[in-house]
Amino acid sequence: MTATLVNGIATDDSSGAIAVDDRGLNYGDGLFETMLCQNGTVRLLDAHLQRLTNGCARLGITATDDALLREEIRRVSADQSGVVKIVITRGAGGRGYRPPADLCTTRIVSLRALPAPSMRSGVNVRWCEMRLGRNAVLAGMKHLNRLEQVLAQREWTDPAIDPTIDEGFMRDTEGELVCATMSNVFIVRRNEILTPDLRFCGVRGVMRGEVLRLAREQGIAAREMALWPQDVDSADEIFITNAVRGVRSVTSVGARHWAPGPITQVIAAGVNGR
Repeated sequence: MTATLVNGIATDDSSGAIAVDDRGLNYGDGLFETMLCQNGTVRLLDAHLQRLTNGCARLGITATDDALLREEIRRVSADQSGVVKIVITRGAGGRGYRPPADLCTTRIVSLRALPAPSMRSGVNVRWCEMRLGRNAVLAGMKHLNRLEQVLAQREWTDPAIDPTIDEGFMRDTEGELVCATMSNVFIVRRNEILTPDLRFCGVRGVMRGEVLRLAREQGIAAREMALWPQDVDSADEIFITNAVRGVRSVTSVGARHWAPGPITQVIAAGVNGR
């Protein structure tokens, strides 16, 4: 199942629909959102579109009208379930890093099939050797530069080495815990939820924000702070989040194991039930 609109025009072959001089392709000059769509309804759509608007403002890219994006999401989803992805680039044209002032943004909206569900009750995680570079100017945004995550996930491509690994935790160049390759990370310690503050790098996930909101609603203490590998080792519970898969309990990191904990279960019930 694949449906794609490029600047509002339906295409059966997206590989030939993007200009070769598009700045998203050449320089990673753009942003994206990945969202869960269930029967034509996108979970947390308002939050996704707000993050996209904020990211465009920070990068100086002309934001696309929300109403247009909502209509194109409706067109590709057609009351189906799947993964909706929006990509906004600064546009096509302009050789060199300095962007011309008169570019028209490129807009891609697509629907893909949902990922296959895991047969395991929890997530097995390893530590990645690949580190994330610190850059506070880009911190929090879901920009198109994902090469660090690509290289991190290549670390466990051989099933003979890591046959059961689902995710990898990533540190920054100073050794601080930032995220997993495609998820935000939460630990529970003494009944308090802690998550990396992402002041230097990492994506401020929409589901991450929903977890923090739900924790306040449930009266569970939660805060953002600097976390390190030793905080993972001493955690009572660990869970990860992303917009498509929701909340998932981490049951192992290397040789350390956990059972799904009560706070994780409360948060998962609240978020995954939306």
